[in-house]
Amino acid sequence: MRALRFDVTSSGFVRARTLGRLSESAVFGPLSNLRLADVPEPGLDAPGKLATGWVGLDVLACGICGTDLGTLGFTASPALEPFGSFPAVLGHEILARVREVGPGVTGLEPGQRVSVDPFLTCEIRGYAAGAHCPSCRDGRHATCEKAGEEGPAQIGDKLLSPGLTMGYHRDLPGGFGERMVAHASQLFPVPDALDDRTAVLTEPLSVGIHAVLNAGVHPDEDILVIGSGPIAMGVIWALRATGFRGSITAQTKRAHEAEMATRLGATNAVKPGLEAREAVIATGSHAYQPILGDEVFSGGGFPLVFDCVGNGGSLKQALRWTAPRGTLVMLGCAAEIPKLDLTFLWARELTMKGFVGHGWESWEGGRRHSFQITHELLVATGAPLRDLVTHTFPLAEYREAFSVAANHRRSGALKVVLEP
Repeated sequence: MRALRFDVTSSGFVRARTLGRLSESAVFGPLSNLRLADVPEPGLDAPGKLATGWVGLDVLACGICGTDLGTLGFTASPALEPFGSFPAVLGHEILARVREVGPGVTGLEPGQRVSVDPFLTCEIRGYAAGAHCPSCRDGRHATCEKAGEEGPAQIGDKLLSPGLTMGYHRDLPGGFGERMVAHASQLFPVPDALDDRTAVLTEPLSVGIHAVLNAGVHPDEDILVIGSGPIAMGVIWALRATGFRGSITAQTKRAHEAEMATRLGATNAVKPGLEAREAVIATGSHAYQPILGDEVFSGGGFPLVFDCVGNGGSLKQALRWTAPRGTLVMLGCAAEIPKLDLTFLWARELTMKGFVGHGWESWEGGRRHSFQITHELLVATGAPLRDLVTHTFPLAEYREAFSVAANHRRSGALKVVLEP
């Protein structure tokens, strides 16, 4: 089958980190380690035979994530390197159609559209129930504590390679290919009411659902959401979809992003700089100028801040604009940030929470997977989330697709999708 495969090598690292500053060719072009190639059909037993509990899929669409761009450019933190395995077929925001089901699979039939939870559990790694890690036992498999180990499950004549998620896993291809396999526990049927452009957003929107349901949202507090991308938009939608009726201030950079934020439920949208400063002043804050450095604020502030960017500037702002004893939620993929001043973390007794992925949530008196809740709320709200998908490309045009995603300031892209 045809697929986009990426390898991690020292020479690729050097090219991406040096030449990549001058040319995209070294990041996702001819000089990079990303190749559209013929790769073996995925399978877990003999060729063409699915293992018990596994499902064969035809990929319909897969979104390009900022994490993919960080991986290709080698700009992500090396801290998570032990929890992936390469070469790997990238892509983890996956919409697929069931092609065939293996032994022991129930509730799934050929022809069904499914959203794929790309995170791998202890069950998928082949561990018996009594040997599952605490995270997997609690339904929080996005933090599986055995991701750095080879699992007992076998692929052919070898053990399953380490890896936290599909798309960064040597043995389990992600969604930037024509076909893939997934464990039945990873698959969630898509309601007929959702078209493909909405359904392909299930994975990133579920990140917002997971964060909102676990952040400790109070119904009457002001909320600030920092970020212009799909995760930030998903948080705004998730807040409204789960019943939040308070004020949401969205900080976005461009007009079309501000328009989308307000369509999804933001009370107002402000640009970084003067507009954003006026928004924090409106909460009752007073500005003070230190002898050195940027101005600081006291009084007022936002009781809850979602940082969906995760760079030095956004974290600096979030720490300064969160109200005393407020909560800062980290959803942006923050990594190594030099000279980050954490003074206000302790000086204002802030709570800082980080969230990744999705899992099994407490919802309406029961336990539901983030994907199931996302599907239900997408149907119930009818929100215009499909408009987040601004560009689609066939697999063969992957270089143009990555260029559009990487240069979103120029292209106006919100979510770029490959359709294998």
